[in-house]
Amino acid sequence: MQAAPVRASSAPPSALPPTLSVRPPSVTDALRALEGLLLRGGQRTARRNAWTAVLEDRRRAKDRREAQHVLEAVAAPGPQAT
Repeated sequence: MQAAPVRASSAPPSALPPTLSVRPPSVTDALRALEGLLLRGGQRTARRNAWTAVLEDRRRAKDRREAQHVLEAVAAPGPQAT
């Protein structure tokens, strides 16, 4: 595909299409770009693995709390719900 030739326009500036405004990068965008540069390859994988381990620890803690609740309910005297 070939680009159309560019010609100078003699139209007044008000007749030209509006220019696109470019927004400055947000802090989040800048931090992600910096993170991408600093955490290449193995460091990025290590960080991802660490976060996966945190999520797994949270899941295990939740399971322990639920099991503790069940054990306490079974050990308590009185009527038992089934």
